[in-house]
Amino acid sequence: MLAEDGRSMKSICLLQLCRLGVIVYDWLDIPWLKNYYNFGFDHFEMSWRKVGFSGLVDLLLGNTGPFSSGDWILPDLTIQGSLKINSTLKTFPNTFYFSYATKRTRKLFGITVPSSVLGVHPMLFLRVLQMCMWRHPQNAPLPYKGYRDEDWEDNDGALNTISMTHPRIPIEHPNRFVVDDSDCNPLQPGIWYHKIIEGDHILFIVNRERAGVQFDLLYDGIFERCRKHAFRKSPPTMPNEASH
Repeated sequence: MLAEDGRSMKSICLLQLCRLGVIVYDWLDIPWLKNYYNFGFDHFEMSWRKVGFSGLVDLLLGNTGPFSSGDWILPDLTIQGSLKINSTLKTFPNTFYFSYATKRTRKLFGITVPSSVLGVHPMLFLRVLQMCMWRHPQNAPLPYKGYRDEDWEDNDGALNTISMTHPRIPIEHPNRFVVDDSDCNPLQPGIWYHKIIEGDHILFIVNRERAGVQFDLLYDGIFERCRKHAFRKSPPTMPNEASH
């Protein structure tokens, strides 16, 4: 995406090829292919049977179709898009918040680099390095007041660590950084507790074998924390007691 506005796609990039491929795939409307995989764009009526060749041109140019309105995931993932969404968010005073942010980076002679070669999934290592090295274009306006490249260098190969902790732009919500779980006992509502753990984006999401015991400790902690606050005012009701 272009850093200048956070909504437009670069003219030449891998994502453009993916966009064009998806459009042509749906325009061809080959039944056995659609049965194998359907992108779910049928409501845009992109089939050649309905729009013809001129419709394909409009789709490829971005005048019509799923990518024409800007209402899709990538614009929302940019800093500008996140800022727009965050401006509508509210931290509710009676809701408990706890977020885990992951990172696979460290400082080496003042430079942010991947924390290890073997500790990062092969699919993500180059991405971790790329995100460490990314710099906002000097000729583009800053996405928000006080923006600094170094704040966005820590990452897990898919997301910047700073974007995982709590809403902080354009207005920072009440929050507390947690080093040890005992730091947040008792947990208070209306505050974003956040903890940074070492791991790439795949480690705690889909790969229990790689995470090992850390995977169990993480999810056991989440369960115990939820259980404690779910039963904080009244004893639990067992399933066989609910029917009495």
